[in-house]
Amino acid sequence: MYTDVLLKQAVSFLNVLCRDIQDRSVGSEGNRKATSFFRGEAAALGWEMESQKFDAVDWVDGGAQLDIDNKKFEVRASPYSPGCDLTGDLAAVSTIDELSRCDLENKIAVLHGNLAKEQLMPKNFVFYNPERHQQIISLLEAKRPAGIVCVTGRNASLAGGVYPFPLIEDGDFNIPSVYMTEEEGREMPLLHGKPAHLESVSRRIPGKGYNVTGRKGGAGRERIVVTAHIDAKKGTPGAIDNATGVVILLLLAGLLIDHTGTPAVEIAALNGEDYYAVPGQMLYIKENLDRFDEISLNINIDGAGYKEGKSALSFYGVPEGVEKRIKAAAAGFDGIAEGPQWPQGDHSIFIHYGVPAVAVSSEWFTENIDSQTITHTPKDSIKIVDPVKLVEIARFLKEIVTDFGG
Repeated sequence: MYTDVLLKQAVSFLNVLCRDIQDRSVGSEGNRKATSFFRGEAAALGWEMESQKFDAVDWVDGGAQLDIDNKKFEVRASPYSPGCDLTGDLAAVSTIDELSRCDLENKIAVLHGNLAKEQLMPKNFVFYNPERHQQIISLLEAKRPAGIVCVTGRNASLAGGVYPFPLIEDGDFNIPSVYMTEEEGREMPLLHGKPAHLESVSRRIPGKGYNVTGRKGGAGRERIVVTAHIDAKKGTPGAIDNATGVVILLLLAGLLIDHTGTPAVEIAALNGEDYYAVPGQMLYIKENLDRFDEISLNINIDGAGYKEGKSALSFYGVPEGVEKRIKAAAAGFDGIAEGPQWPQGDHSIFIHYGVPAVAVSSEWFTENIDSQTITHTPKDSIKIVDPVKLVEIARFLKEIVTDFGG
């Protein structure tokens, strides 16, 4: 009976986050509804709640079109790109060397080949930003093309399962850009020098977003922080990325309704992991910069609950004795096993500041992170989630939290 109640709650929470709320992208009204829902549910369970507000940019995609020699090419507006309606000669470049030598001013640059193999990190993204990416962005800004057309394929490790992927997804980059499939883009290098017309009905909208945190237990400074990002990419229900993590936080909140022990427990719905500026994560860092030493353990949930395979744990700097206790607890749950480490999650924040961390995900997600075609797409829906796994993870996390102070 107890498990049946938790299962019904899990399904109900999933429906709210993935069906009732249509868009959880940062800055959107749906995102604010999601954070308000999380706060209300946890507050009703007696958690001491706080919301931290930040500025964010929402984005409206009205479509895009590229015309060359009276032929129309299918293109998509790059997320968070400014719109445009412009004419210019095409200039196709495929390497950094070509980019550095080519005159692009007032032209429409076509980035293809090696230049477009992997999604460029946003110019102000601090957690991972390869020198090569920074060099490409700097050259584009210096060369001042009127617009950019990106010819891309798949890049699951950085851009999720979408095809084609947006090479540029950056609200701080102000040159209008669009992207297209490799198949559609095969002709682009052959059209170098041809006049073209590019139109993109893309618009940025100033907005707000919130982190939401809750606290229960110990009066001292020490705390365990359990995190999950509440935002999702536009165009996806964001079921395993990451509504399931938020559902587990809420289930855990209910399981710990009577928690009064030490250390305190903090549940944190962070807001921005799938957004170019990671504003919620940056705000959390700012507000905890001198307090990370108070955090004895971070548990981050992302990509959990996939219908096939087991749930997967990975460990980062966890003391040997604590790791053994967590693994012993996991042995009592048939659906939980140790999996490989993976850096693409909010646990990386805590690791950077010396906090021991455990990531909770799915075997499927961690094993296929570089090749999967589901996250960031409409296929990331409730249909791929096994709610039983969410209940199991929540019960397992309760055991960890309860045991940690013992």
